[in-house]
Amino acid sequence: MAFEGLSERLQETIQKIKGKGKVTEQDVKAMMREVRFALIEADVNLKVVKEFVKNVSERAVGSDVMKSLTPGQQVIKIVQDELTNLMGGEQSPIQFNNKPPTVIMMVGLQGAGKTTTTGKLANLIRKKYNRKPLLVAADVYRPAAIQQLETLGKQLSIPVFSMGTEVSPVEIARKAIDQAKEEHNDVVIIDTAGRLHIDEELMQELKDIRAIKEPDEIFLVVDAMTGQDAVNVANNFNEALGITGVVLTKLDGDTRGGAALSIRSVTEKPIKFIGMGEKMDALEPFHPERMASRILGMGDMLSLIEKAQAQVDEDKAKELEEKFKTQSFTFDDFIEQLQQVKKMGPLDEILKMIPGVNKMKGIENVQVDDKQMGHLEAIIYSMTKEEKTNPDIINSSRKKRISKGSGRPIQEVNRLLKQFEDMKKMMKQMTGMSAGKGKKKMKMPGLDALFK
Repeated sequence: MAFEGLSERLQETIQKIKGKGKVTEQDVKAMMREVRFALIEADVNLKVVKEFVKNVSERAVGSDVMKSLTPGQQVIKIVQDELTNLMGGEQSPIQFNNKPPTVIMMVGLQGAGKTTTTGKLANLIRKKYNRKPLLVAADVYRPAAIQQLETLGKQLSIPVFSMGTEVSPVEIARKAIDQAKEEHNDVVIIDTAGRLHIDEELMQELKDIRAIKEPDEIFLVVDAMTGQDAVNVANNFNEALGITGVVLTKLDGDTRGGAALSIRSVTEKPIKFIGMGEKMDALEPFHPERMASRILGMGDMLSLIEKAQAQVDEDKAKELEEKFKTQSFTFDDFIEQLQQVKKMGPLDEILKMIPGVNKMKGIENVQVDDKQMGHLEAIIYSMTKEEKTNPDIINSSRKKRISKGSGRPIQEVNRLLKQFEDMKKMMKQMTGMSAGKGKKKMKMPGLDALFK
């Protein structure tokens, strides 16, 4: 995940100052020296690093902090605030036009994932904002890009406007907007051509498309893996075209995160969305304050709750709660829960969103293995219907059969059966305890079964 190295370095640094009853200027200087190294190592723009260090230092040596009862905590809060400000302060939403259609231009260099991101954005706009998007295939120089967009459209059941490769992109964009008005598509997302590098011809074409109808948004798609180059690309596109926001792709990859911390300061344009995986729902609105919390190891419960809400079926959740109360919860229900957890994303990423998890004793030795989920599923699928409903009947010969059928050792079968029984007891207690208090209950049990 992006920011991993930066996150570790910053957390180590702030731990040294956190519990101090008194903080001196020397303490702050030593801390900021470490922070400076951490940011440079993360490939953050040097000008941005200097500005950040200056802002934190000035606030941290102020009398309010020095005389505070918890100066260490105050300094950490300042670092968090400045990190949030560095990335834009607050989430920047899509600017929808009051007179549809809203026109969004997707621009960027080849290889940044622009066409895939265009599909992801249409999917998000339809689900999150309940709009009717129309995708427009305007990259006439790459037939593969047109085919890719048409394939994504079919996959997502979202219409795609295409006129092949013989018509000019400007004409395609014009006709697409006309069709959107006729078909009542309230958002038009234009996938424009990219190049391997920025040139005058590309920029002129994009300006011509922009001239048809001033887009409500011009989103630049950049690959976070390219580090400082992403910042340079953003700057060049912004100067030539006037972008309204940035979409950072591959932020889930092995990237140092410098682009996310630099782009906002250098271009003065917000990061609107971040790509966090290959799946078509792996595009998220960018929340600077939540990202700052995650970098500093403070978790991100709001994003976790949103992920859970997007995947949990409320009716099924109520039905499940009733099963816990009556202890009629079966392995079929369990596997359904596993599937919902899986949809939320990689388990190690989910854990990082929970505040305080990184500080738990021994957490660094816990391996969250996505394959483990597959192993659990294999064991459960090897059970008969009767065994899934009533695990008490699973004796030693049945365990051997399940072990053989799933290709998993008998110890794993035993462990799953024990965990399942323990979980049923625990969930019965939890539903009983919270019933009278009217609190919302957790509907994602069994995460412990995924650790080994």
